[in-house]
Amino acid sequence: MFSRIWNGLEESIIGLLLVSMTLLVFVEVFMRFALNSGFLWMEELTLHMSAWMVLFGASYGVRVGAHIGVDAFINHFSDNIRRVLGAIAVVLSIVYCALIGYGGWVYITKLNKIGIELEDLPIQKSVAHPLLVFGMLLLAIRLFELLMKIIRGQSLGFETVDEAKKALQDLHDRETGIKTEINS
Repeated sequence: MFSRIWNGLEESIIGLLLVSMTLLVFVEVFMRFALNSGFLWMEELTLHMSAWMVLFGASYGVRVGAHIGVDAFINHFSDNIRRVLGAIAVVLSIVYCALIGYGGWVYITKLNKIGIELEDLPIQKSVAHPLLVFGMLLLAIRLFELLMKIIRGQSLGFETVDEAKKALQDLHDRETGIKTEINS
């Protein structure tokens, strides 16, 4: 139940960020070109919102298998070897998240001591930038979930979507009226 609520919250935040960014950019462009004016802070807020969306999107992408993967080499191995290689890749990704998260924590701690504000918004950088640490934590949690699926034998590793294969399968399903599963 918690997982379902969290997944919905994650998707809602991504959607809200996307809609908000679109509206901000629209207003910014309209004001700049139609009214020959604008607000400097809109660009900085849009930039921060896009960074937030990237970090939430990376976590979401691991959950739904939306990341691009080059698996031509891996597909030549047996499922057991693919599972081991997938686990290694996931563990290395978790280590990467830990390193970036730790670096972000050090950065935010120093910003807090210095007290620097954003360029166009009256907000401390130490208040605006902790999402880097939070985003790496979210990504690490999703990667840990994937690692558990690999250990339980429910996954071979990073699941990727073969968009061409999926499009052909969807076309076949529409033509026949029969829903079929895609086998990688």
